[in-house]
Amino acid sequence: MRLSDIISERIMKMIEDSQNGIAEIGRNELAALLGCVPSQINYVLASRFTPEQGYIVESRRGGGGFIRITRVSVDRSSAIMHLINSIGERLDSSTARILVSNLLYQNLISTEAAVLINIAVSDKCYRDIDPNLRDTVRATVLKQLLLSII
Repeated sequence: MRLSDIISERIMKMIEDSQNGIAEIGRNELAALLGCVPSQINYVLASRFTPEQGYIVESRRGGGGFIRITRVSVDRSSAIMHLINSIGERLDSSTARILVSNLLYQNLISTEAAVLINIAVSDKCYRDIDPNLRDTVRATVLKQLLLSII
């Protein structure tokens, strides 16, 4: 498991364990706990805890600084449509898996749908496609699959 996955899972668990869907963390403390540098925490927050993925991240710097991550709830169709619109023209398999994982975590898709979508966006499905086109085809496939479940 990659370090970014470990950091993301730890933060998601903190949000899950909270009663109100809000986790407050000290960036330096979390980095020390996980054996990484604070900039890796920043990277995970910037890439996996975005408004498109249903999170608001607030930060206050200084001696008593903290990072507050709030999970916001939106209706299923709007959340999926927002994700579709944010995908862009190209999508690598790693990012696709993260997006599917977030949809599953937010209960926007079923486990069965997540498994099928992950198979459809895996690198194995695109072996015979020109490497310059793979990420473009993958983005289109994921968008169409998500549209079909709205």
